[in-house]
Amino acid sequence: MAIHWDNLGDLAEYPDRDSLRQALEADGSGIARNNDALCCWQFQNEIAIGDIVYAKRGRREIIGRGEVTSEAQYRPNRDTYRSVRAVNWTHTGSWPHPGQAVVKTLTDVTQYREYVEEIETLITGEEELDLNAPVGEVPSYDRSKFLSEVYLTEESYDRLWSLLRRKKNIILAGPPGVGKTFAAKRLAYSVMGESDPSRVQVVQFHQSYSYEDFMMGYRPTETGGFRLAEGPFYRFCEIARNADPDQSYFFIIDEINRGNISKIFGELLMLIESDKRGSALRLLYKNEDFSVPPNLHIIGMMNTADRSLAVIDYALRRRFGFFTMKPGFKSEGFAQYQAKIDSPTLDRLVEAISALNLAIADDPALGPGFAVGHSFVSAAPEDGTEDAWLHSVVEDELIPLLDEYWFDEPARAEEWAGRLRAGIS
Repeated sequence: MAIHWDNLGDLAEYPDRDSLRQALEADGSGIARNNDALCCWQFQNEIAIGDIVYAKRGRREIIGRGEVTSEAQYRPNRDTYRSVRAVNWTHTGSWPHPGQAVVKTLTDVTQYREYVEEIETLITGEEELDLNAPVGEVPSYDRSKFLSEVYLTEESYDRLWSLLRRKKNIILAGPPGVGKTFAAKRLAYSVMGESDPSRVQVVQFHQSYSYEDFMMGYRPTETGGFRLAEGPFYRFCEIARNADPDQSYFFIIDEINRGNISKIFGELLMLIESDKRGSALRLLYKNEDFSVPPNLHIIGMMNTADRSLAVIDYALRRRFGFFTMKPGFKSEGFAQYQAKIDSPTLDRLVEAISALNLAIADDPALGPGFAVGHSFVSAAPEDGTEDAWLHSVVEDELIPLLDEYWFDEPARAEEWAGRLRAGIS
């Protein structure tokens, strides 16, 4: 990365911002150069090794994300852009900037946490990219790739794919540890045919989440006033609407049943229906008609073992297709994973968990929605085949979960804790 106020010479020679400003204003134009002076000062003195930088083109496109790897350097032998810092560009390509970016050459966005999180999600999608792939190339992703990573049967995948295509809105429901979030993203990639995180947006609902957070609403400003701020769903709909209509976009909502659906969606409850896509309504906060584009799909995730949640909103049930995810211990993909790990301890623990799930399913106070998922034992360390991680899974994750399930039957919780411990001994 580099800046081009080459007439200033070596920026390290300026002791403060004011001296930079005076040098910039010495051109006699009479124009105040405070922003330019701030840019030069921050580039030279405030950016640190390890900082993350985003490169933009104009006000509507992001073209890169990287990590600063050097102090500022002055290179007089360069034809131009002589103030330079080395950057390891981890992601390069083209992503639509949410809204319009500022026009300044350099802006410190550290304090704008929501904005930074949005940009990170847009570019990285919380996924690992293949850095050996050619720049700008998006790795392909298909049905077989999905089945190799998500422990579902082929029949279940086909039914899930068909449900998503028909309803456009689905909810993946299931007990903890069945990989709902993991499956949601990979389902999106399998439909798109490529693992393109720029076409996936993830949010999480909670009890205080509102229409103003989701769609748009007025937010206080530093000057004491208010501004109309667009929410993530509004912005993502605009991105999908302006894209190729044959390209699918996916809006993923974690913990969807934790939010007040009517409060959050408002008039969108009608617009998200599959047969209402393209129909427009006047927005509550903005004098414009709005519609949800047909190429946008919504995937929600719901933990069936959360005791704090009430019965699912009927409006949610009518507009979403529900797909129940179950522990995948008997799937072909998990069998291949077990064979790869080749751990007798893992095999014994899986048998113990499978027996535990039968007991949970038969318990009238619990049921299948409280089963233990395969994800608890699907994160084997890559640096060896030691079984210490399984002991941690049992002691630090599974046994506390059983204590919560059978809080009123401590003897039963202790019985199954002993059976799990026996599996790893």
